[in-house]
Amino acid sequence: MLELIQEYWLYFLVGQYPNGPLGGLALTVVLAALGLILSLPLGLLFGLMRVSPYKWVRLPITAFVYVVRGTPLLMVVFWAYFFLPTVTGVKTDQFWTMLIALVIFDAAYLAEIVRAGIQGLPKGQMECARSLGLSYMKAMTTVVLPQALRNSLPSLVNQFISTIKETSLGYIIGLAEVSFIAAQINALVFTKPAEVFGILGLTYFVLCFGLSRLAYVLERRLVRQGLGAKSVKVSA
Repeated sequence: MLELIQEYWLYFLVGQYPNGPLGGLALTVVLAALGLILSLPLGLLFGLMRVSPYKWVRLPITAFVYVVRGTPLLMVVFWAYFFLPTVTGVKTDQFWTMLIALVIFDAAYLAEIVRAGIQGLPKGQMECARSLGLSYMKAMTTVVLPQALRNSLPSLVNQFISTIKETSLGYIIGLAEVSFIAAQINALVFTKPAEVFGILGLTYFVLCFGLSRLAYVLERRLVRQGLGAKSVKVSA
């Protein structure tokens, strides 16, 4: 295993870069981070629409969320890779195809995280804010939503962890993320599949476990600083 790491560690980390496109673990992290960053505003918007008192706003986005969450990400990747170019006439490469699929998929899941965080708060929070003269949107964005996001922090980090693992589906369309690079290394050495994929599994574990511990530390720090959900209250 040490011989594999010494010989292929750079290829495993960045692929052919700088002599070619970025790949490997770096591409996996970049793709997951961009997917979550770009989907977060959509997820917030969709989450607010999911709890809207107006049916004409709530019902279409509810249908969208149910359809996406009821569909495997692999199908979303296929739609982005084969269907979108047919409709738009523009063929995207593997990176942009996977990024589009992740943004669509993550936006639906983040919408449910936001919705659950909002509906998990006492109804009195909104009622007190409205009684102070705030409009619905002002009360939602300045009083309710900040508390909901603090409550949802562990779920948001878990979604990022899931996104990191979901990038491995880029292998299907030839995206040179870390699992694709591991398969190429395995084809080169051929006789050490256990070692190659053991390193791959260990890489995913270290990355995801580290993020989960970071989320725990951040959550405890917010509680100690008095910024947890229980400390943010509105009084008339």
